[in-house]
Amino acid sequence: GQTVILNPSFCEDSMAAIEIARVLGAAVAVADDRIVLEPSGQIAGNVTLNCGESGLALRMFSPVAALFPGVITLTGHGSLLQRPVNMISDALSQLGVKVDTEGGLLPVRLSGRLRAGRALIDGSAGSQLLTGLLMALPLAEADSRIDVANLTSKPYIGLTLGLLHDFGITVENEDFRTFRIPGNQSYRAHEYVVEGDWSGAAFLLVAGATAGHVILRNLNPESLQADRAILSALVEAGVQPVAEPDSITAGVSGLRAFTFDATDSPDLFPPLAALAASCEGTSRIRGVSRLRHKESDRAEAIAKVLGAMKISVRFRGDEMIITGGQAQGAVVSSHNDHRIAMMA
Repeated sequence: GQTVILNPSFCEDSMAAIEIARVLGAAVAVADDRIVLEPSGQIAGNVTLNCGESGLALRMFSPVAALFPGVITLTGHGSLLQRPVNMISDALSQLGVKVDTEGGLLPVRLSGRLRAGRALIDGSAGSQLLTGLLMALPLAEADSRIDVANLTSKPYIGLTLGLLHDFGITVENEDFRTFRIPGNQSYRAHEYVVEGDWSGAAFLLVAGATAGHVILRNLNPESLQADRAILSALVEAGVQPVAEPDSITAGVSGLRAFTFDATDSPDLFPPLAALAASCEGTSRIRGVSRLRHKESDRAEAIAKVLGAMKISVRFRGDEMIITGGQAQGAVVSSHNDHRIAMMA
């Protein structure tokens, strides 16, 4: 049937996902406010999927692509070429897929179809590969079980499970450690409205808290998105965001140093660092280990950019320690990382 996605994003990561859907056999029509998808038949032969610079697309679509016959090659460009892919090999090889890489980097070549079974994966580097497995294994011929050690970004898996449920898929979740996935399921086509994005919203809320008055619309205050935690961080820093049914408001107030654990929401590090730079006192943000393999070494990039603005950033174990002050004008590099550009 026909699936309609309302309120889509048309950033480069989304455009990469749309093109991957086309290559994998979907007819995709794109309009200003919606994306319409319908099946157009099985793909034939070997294909290449270009993930652009999207780490999510690479990790999420690898298990999905492994459902198809032939050799599927996943590639990309820019910073994605330097991001390790061993977690894909480790997981898919347990489920019947032969995975070849270039020394642990792209391109990734998949051959041999994904089959039902049991796999143990390491979730310490994030949840995106698990999301792909949870999306793909319901279409396998029998039941599967995924055991996950050290899972970070649990809220994103909550989002995934909710999405699967909306499309008619059942997955049993045992405390985010074991996932039991019945096989031979079918996805149900329907209309889906995409929530506003808390990751992007976090920067604008911090801008309101540090420099003005900002009202954001189309955000779900009850969202499962991990980066909704920016609200908690703002409260810790002395801000009182006002949540209405259809909007969030942040305004300037006396900012104080805060302590925050961003292990489950590492994309909040750049806006939290900008917030800390404006706070009186020394703030501590935990979860630095999650930053080393983003679009940049994001921990080092934050330190260099804020350091150029005369804001002190240092590290102690897994903590980033930022002493607030008067940021000074400077010429800085984005380090080819959109979140660092937005922080600056």
